[in-house]
Amino acid sequence: MLIAFKLKLALACAAGLAGPLAVAPLVSEMATRHAGSEPALVEVAAGSFSYREAGDFTRGGQQAEAPLRIIRMTRPLRIMRNQVASSDYQLCVQDGACRALDRDVAIAADRPAVQVSWHDAEAYAGWLSRKTGRHYRLPSDEEWAFAAGSRFRDDGVPVDASDPSKRWISRYERESERDLSDTTAYRFGKFGPNEHGVEDLAGNVWEWTATCFVRSRVDDAGNPGRATVNCGVRVAEGAHRAYVTDFIRDARAGGCAQGVPPANLGFRLVRE
Repeated sequence: MLIAFKLKLALACAAGLAGPLAVAPLVSEMATRHAGSEPALVEVAAGSFSYREAGDFTRGGQQAEAPLRIIRMTRPLRIMRNQVASSDYQLCVQDGACRALDRDVAIAADRPAVQVSWHDAEAYAGWLSRKTGRHYRLPSDEEWAFAAGSRFRDDGVPVDASDPSKRWISRYERESERDLSDTTAYRFGKFGPNEHGVEDLAGNVWEWTATCFVRSRVDDAGNPGRATVNCGVRVAEGAHRAYVTDFIRDARAGGCAQGVPPANLGFRLVRE
């Protein structure tokens, strides 16, 4: 079942690989940072927050609302103030450690690297870690939600036991109400900081997380049971939560997200 599910998603996303091959991107501004210099970080103090589990949940064979729980972060979280800039990503490309950005992505120190896959983000995190001697990685979905604070979108939707499909329709309609047609990769600061000082969360760039897609059953009390984990699909966070196959760079072409697909795929990292 797991293999068949991943294959089904991969086939659905195949269109995303049919676009132009990655060639030299547009250069609007050269990088101002040297390779190996560290990005600006925001430290989010330890604390508790309400978190809606990511994944697909069922109860008695029917769709169920994802469990909502309180998570306690016992240590401060150090996360990049901005998403990874396209100029910084380009340094990794020049070093031969990252795959080139697509040709329509502008290279600039004040614009995010977009249309990147989860594997691209992982490659950059590894490269930056080697260059700086610090451990950088993608945040988990829980960490992203914690850093996002009030920008985190709770995607819980009540389930009608007599017609579970209404849940998906309701979610799609809610996501469609937001203006997601603008796919411009704006300069940093366009969507402003949240209460922690983290910039541009939940704008029109969705951010990869390390969290895998899961399917789980919940009991009558709403507690999840043993999950079926598919790490070929990862959670991407933005104006809404999306589930995207890890090799996809442009979910609009691949059709890999539940509901409305992400306008752009980018990322930011946390530092251990």
